[in-house]
Amino acid sequence: MSRRPYVPPRWFIISAWYVHRALYRGSGGRLGLGRPRDRNHWGTLRLTTVGRRTGQQRSVLLGYFEDGPNLVTLAMNGWGPAEPAWWLNLRASPEAMVELKDGARAVRGRAATGAERNRLWDRWREIDHDLDGFAARRPKETAVVVLEPQ
Repeated sequence: MSRRPYVPPRWFIISAWYVHRALYRGSGGRLGLGRPRDRNHWGTLRLTTVGRRTGQQRSVLLGYFEDGPNLVTLAMNGWGPAEPAWWLNLRASPEAMVELKDGARAVRGRAATGAERNRLWDRWREIDHDLDGFAARRPKETAVVVLEPQ
């Protein structure tokens, strides 16, 4: 029987998101973003989408890894049951902007499917060995999101 990995309480996860965003904003973007150190670590990017209801720009900090020219992230919402708002926004309007440590770029987001999804999920497993246990906490499959350069 596999163990269920520990997930902090929801209030803690949400507080950590606020602290991370405050660190990013307070430093003028100098802190809070980072490239993956190596194949066994993920980096942090800032994704800006257009709100599907408001039409306003919405930004979020996400973990990612590089797959050739593409950036790959997970629509996991802190392993909570709901889909993250940024993913709902991206599905409604796939064009977005990504800020990385070394600059910004326009991207188009989509969900990986089939063999590509399996390959990218396996790649995430190399980074996070508890990935399947975390994903099992969600009521439906976690989207593997590919951000392709425009």
